[in-house]
Amino acid sequence: MAKKQLFDPTSTAPFEISRSKLSLYIMDCPCCFYMDRRLGISRPPTLPFTLNSAIDTLLKREFDIYRVNQQPHPLMIQQAGIDAVPFQHPDLDIWRSNFKGIRALHRESNVILSGALDDVWVKKNGELIVADYKATSTTEPISLDSGYKDVFKRQLEIYQWILRQNGFTVDQMACLVYANARKDKPDFAGKLEFDLKVLCHSGDTSWIENALMDVRACLSADKPPLPKKTVNKRGEEEYCCKYCEYYEARKAVL
Repeated sequence: MAKKQLFDPTSTAPFEISRSKLSLYIMDCPCCFYMDRRLGISRPPTLPFTLNSAIDTLLKREFDIYRVNQQPHPLMIQQAGIDAVPFQHPDLDIWRSNFKGIRALHRESNVILSGALDDVWVKKNGELIVADYKATSTTEPISLDSGYKDVFKRQLEIYQWILRQNGFTVDQMACLVYANARKDKPDFAGKLEFDLKVLCHSGDTSWIENALMDVRACLSADKPPLPKKTVNKRGEEEYCCKYCEYYEARKAVL
């Protein structure tokens, strides 16, 4: 296994972080981010979402059929009223690859931001629309209003920013294609049926460059930031990060 690159405050070389690591810093826990990218101490891995991955692969294949024919997928028109077609580009497979992806250098922070996007659509005027695939199973209406879905919005905005840094004209609107597994069938019969829905988000990338400057400052510090805490409804102080909470509880016992 290749040793991952860690931040070296004495180095002048650009330092690369992924879209998910930036989300870890912004949306989750700066302390865990520092431990990971500066010290090489990562969070324990989570179980892979293999079913979600299968849906992601099948949706890509389906949209690729329309890409080859340069036709709009019916979902684009029927649900979002988007006059566009899946974007053809020689580097699309690279952009989609988890081990390569698409990247851009932010010169002020000397940080390279990278990510593996799901799809890109193109309008008649040449503007690109970032699209991402998501899977779930719920009886609740699918929307972007839930708090945890702010992560999805940030994800779309990061891809918008990276594409713009690579010289592309990108529409402010981005889309999530949601596959919702139905639970109202009388039996399983060896198959799942999904309702597909397109959700549109008006992206705002103005936060990204400041975030990259903050990332640089965080990693350049001699010590990690203290774990964040909050006060619960009972007036008790608790950790915002479940990993930090576990670490502190384990440390107290040992």
